[in-house]
Amino acid sequence: MRVPFLDLQKINSSFEPALSNAAKRVIESGWYLRGEETERFERAFADFIGTKYAVGVASGLDALRLILHAYLELGILKRGDEVIVPANTYIATILAVIETDLVPIFVEPDPQSFNLDPDRIENALGAKTGAIMPVHLYGRCAAMEKIMKIAERHDLIVIEDAAQSHGAKCGTKRAGALAHAAGFSFYPGKNLGALGDGGIVTTDDERLAKTVRILGNYGSERKYRNRYAGYNSRLDEIQAAFLGVKLPRLERDNDRRREIAEIYRKKISHPLIMLPDFPEDPLSHVWHLFVVRTPERDVLQAYLEQNGIQTMIHYPIPPHRQPALKAYADLRLPLTESIHEEVLSLPISPAMRDEEALYVAETINRYKGAK
Repeated sequence: MRVPFLDLQKINSSFEPALSNAAKRVIESGWYLRGEETERFERAFADFIGTKYAVGVASGLDALRLILHAYLELGILKRGDEVIVPANTYIATILAVIETDLVPIFVEPDPQSFNLDPDRIENALGAKTGAIMPVHLYGRCAAMEKIMKIAERHDLIVIEDAAQSHGAKCGTKRAGALAHAAGFSFYPGKNLGALGDGGIVTTDDERLAKTVRILGNYGSERKYRNRYAGYNSRLDEIQAAFLGVKLPRLERDNDRRREIAEIYRKKISHPLIMLPDFPEDPLSHVWHLFVVRTPERDVLQAYLEQNGIQTMIHYPIPPHRQPALKAYADLRLPLTESIHEEVLSLPISPAMRDEEALYVAETINRYKGAK
């Protein structure tokens, strides 16, 4: 049996002919940027998340970068301020901070959830701390209640990196409505994925939403008049139309991911494999990724590939050890570093069949270990 890590062709074909009809509608409209499709999707996504505003942008990185830049323009942050970030994350979280002339302060994760550990945040705060940027890593909500209480005590902005958590719930609210603002990615492999790049900012703050929208349009709210030195970062009409087709099925697709995760939890039983922690509230995790840990990661990955199972590593190198961030190379973050040496992502998607998940589990259980 062959089990792909993520079969995007199969996922997208399940939305036909609606996707093709959406593309045809946009092509025939003659309007390709900032039109009715984008406005319609922004309203629908804001309603789904539970925020007053949603502003479409070109990518998830841009969503975070534009939020931070907007807070600078509004005077809520100032250049050189520090932003608390999880050490265990994808580099985009950090790039958004340094590209807006802010300073990332790396904090180790909670060893169970792999998310930002709220108990370590206060020790990392300083006179220049202006914001906290938790990541809902792998699709699991960060400990937002604790994080927001810390932020309130210290008068800090909280920005959710919700790139992997479309539809996740923390109590009665969804990821994206748990803080002052949030950035989402619609990269094709996300739970709600476009057929290209895209992103969105969600917030209840009208001034922030307006500033993000202006910044994403070259800093211009009137043509040829530029209030800010902005960016070209807009969600295009055809991607908005595709996302509008996919959004109504997101909850069902997330439920299917939970079913696959549950098969793995019940069926994988190997002494060398550490399964991810399952939260008490299943709705707080949308299983964008199903990540196991093992000290024999590379050998296990090769074994699974030999048996037709495609896996991926998210992420092999922690951000502070990347050549692009060599200014932080001397940091010692042992938990983050050990996680990045041991994690392996198993196939999971709404297109998977039970038989495929069972085959993955059975194959792992037959693993003999490194020799």
